[in-house]
Amino acid sequence: MNKDIRNAQLNELYKFQYGKGNTIEDIGGDYPIYGSNGPVGFTNIFNSESAPIIGHIGAYAGIVNWATGKHYVTYNGVICKIKKGVNPKFGYYTLLVSNLRNRLRGSTQPFVSYDLLNDVKVYLPQRKIQDCIAKVLSDLDAKIEINNKINLELESISKTIYEYWFLQFDFPDANGNPYKSSGGKMVYNEVLKREIPEGWVNKTIADWIEKDKSGDWGKESKEGNYTEKVSCVRGADINGLNGNGEVKAPERFILEKNSHKLLENGDLIIEISGGSPTQSTGRMAFITQETLERFENPLICSNFCKAVTLKDETYLYNFVYQWQRLYDAGVLFGWEGKTSGIKNLLFESFVTNYKTVFPKKDIVEKFYQKIKPIHAKKQKNLRENQKLADLRDWLLPMLMNGQVTVKEAQEHINQAAEQQGNYS
Repeated sequence: MNKDIRNAQLNELYKFQYGKGNTIEDIGGDYPIYGSNGPVGFTNIFNSESAPIIGHIGAYAGIVNWATGKHYVTYNGVICKIKKGVNPKFGYYTLLVSNLRNRLRGSTQPFVSYDLLNDVKVYLPQRKIQDCIAKVLSDLDAKIEINNKINLELESISKTIYEYWFLQFDFPDANGNPYKSSGGKMVYNEVLKREIPEGWVNKTIADWIEKDKSGDWGKESKEGNYTEKVSCVRGADINGLNGNGEVKAPERFILEKNSHKLLENGDLIIEISGGSPTQSTGRMAFITQETLERFENPLICSNFCKAVTLKDETYLYNFVYQWQRLYDAGVLFGWEGKTSGIKNLLFESFVTNYKTVFPKKDIVEKFYQKIKPIHAKKQKNLRENQKLADLRDWLLPMLMNGQVTVKEAQEHINQAAEQQGNYS
C-alpha cells in the first residue's frame, strides 16, 4: 500500500447523528428536508453545513446523498458530521465506496446501525492526497451536472416553442409573424369545442399511429432459440431515456423470430402496466438515432410497455409533447383498469376515443426541423454523462485504495476527453 495511505475506520472521518422527526408534518418551516432519498420538503428546525446524508431505514437504507447548505434530516436519515482534518467531499466519496447497502442489518426492515458505521474499514490518505482525490472525482461530477443543466435548459426551450406554436397557435405565419396574434383565421371546431387555426382538424390519437409492437422479456442468458442479445427498457428506465433519471436496462436474450419487436428511430415507448396511487400509467419515452447510440445492444421494451410507430415521423415531437401534456394533467388516470392489483392503461380505448388537434403538415415540419437538433444535443450530453459516470465509478474505488494515483486518474480523464471531444 502507498505509504501516504493508512488503514482507518469510518468513525475517524465522521461523527454520525440520526435525524429528528418522522414526517414533514412533524417539523414544518423553511429549509430543505432530507430523508433517505434526497430532498423531500422544508423546515427550520435543524441547521447544518453541506454534508452527506445516509438513508437510515427502509427501502433507501444505505443510500448516500450530498446535501448542500442548510437542511433538516428526518429520522430515516443519518447526518454525517465531518471531523477536523478530513476533506468533506473525500469523506462523501469514502461513504460511496463503503458499499453500505450490502452491510445492512434487519431482515424485514433493513437499517443502518451505528455499530456498522463506526466499524467500516476504510483507507485514509494524507490531507493533501484527500484534496486531490476529491477534486478529480468532483470535477467529473461537475461535468455531469453541467450537462444536466444544459439539458434542462434545452428541454425548457423545446417545451416553450411547442406551447407557443401548438397551444397558443402563434406559430410563424407566411410572413414569419405569430399566427393568432397577427390575426390569423381561427375556426370553431364542434368536436373539440374550441377555436383552432383554419386548415387544422381534429383526429383521434390512433389516427397518428401506424402500428404498435408488444414488449418482450426473453431470457436472462442465451439458451435454445433465445439467441438475440438486447437491452430491455422497463418502465423504470423510461424517464432516464429522456434524461430525467438513470437507465439500467438489463441485458436479455430474445427469440430471433421476435426481432421485429426491436426499437427503431422514431419509435415511442409507453408504459401500459404499473403506476401508483399518485402516478398514472402511460409514462412515455421516444427513440432517436442518438438514443440508440447510447447502448451497445439493440433495444426492446419490456412486457409492461408498448412500442408505437407513427405514420409520419415529422409528427414525432408534436406527439411527444402532446402526450406528455395529457399525462402531466392527469388525463390518463381516467383511462386505467386493474387486474390482480396492477393498474393497466386502457391503451386501445384511449387512443381510439381521445380526440386532439391535428396540425397542418407544413407547420409540423418546421417544428420538427427546429426541435430535432435540440434533442440530438440532449442525447449526446446523456451519452457523454454515461461515459463520465462509468469512468468516475471505475476510478472511485481505485483512487480510494491507492491502486491508481491522482496523476494516473487524470491521464485516464484526458484520454476520455480526447475520445469524446470537448465536454459541453
